[in-house]
Amino acid sequence: MTGAALRALMVALLIAMPSMLISGVGIDGTQFVMLLALLAAGLVMMEYNSAYPSLIAFRHAPPYNRLRFAMIFLAVLILTLVYRGYSDPGTTTQIMTSIGVILGNMTDFPFSPVRLAVLMLPIEAPDTLVVAVRMAAGVCYTLSVVMILIFAAMVRLYGWPARHGAFNVWINLPMFDATSGGDVVNRLKAHARINLILGFLLPFLIPGAVYAAAGSIDIGALVVPQTLIWTMCLWAFLPASLMMRGIAMARIAAMIEDKRRRTYAAAEGLQPI
Repeated sequence: MTGAALRALMVALLIAMPSMLISGVGIDGTQFVMLLALLAAGLVMMEYNSAYPSLIAFRHAPPYNRLRFAMIFLAVLILTLVYRGYSDPGTTTQIMTSIGVILGNMTDFPFSPVRLAVLMLPIEAPDTLVVAVRMAAGVCYTLSVVMILIFAAMVRLYGWPARHGAFNVWINLPMFDATSGGDVVNRLKAHARINLILGFLLPFLIPGAVYAAAGSIDIGALVVPQTLIWTMCLWAFLPASLMMRGIAMARIAAMIEDKRRRTYAAAEGLQPI
């Protein structure tokens, strides 16, 4: 219960952070954010305090969810401090602004997702909005790539999740029915490929879809700091989470194949290689 309460508190803090630190948020907006933070905290509390899984994948395969949360928290914190520096400048906010500008300029090259995110803005968009979108997209996309690389290194070099004991597919993949139709290894591999493909393509496809639907989508809403922060986080971390899930499911399929090979070899009296 203590661990579940701590996780719920951290999720509530993540959701409420932009509204708490950025000035100019109205009372209605603050109340809505606090309600949303309480709902999310309650969901996390119930999920991690329950003995049976329901929604959250890889609950007992750390640090899968911890890595995702840490990177999203860091992205929201950096962007929140950047916007706080506009009304309450200080050394910390200046450092975060410099980091954001560097990451935005570094990732804004031809055909990059960050460049596409900037190009989705209308021609008449003010320069301040263009700079803000470039910076936010650069920070979020860089951290999402770092998250994928760290997780891939953990799988490749440290044998995730085998180092944490036996892996229970039912507990860690509650939304995946291992008993319905076909070989579980083939289904895991198919899910892994789908998640990897979607994770790679979505950062490129989402800006194109927004640009194509510019007439029905209010791009000007990105002027609001909270809207820009969460839009860029979803744009970057949703595809990255899909890629992490694809890597994880491919790893689980490989573990099941290896276990089968060893079991068959032992049954035949052969020495497994």
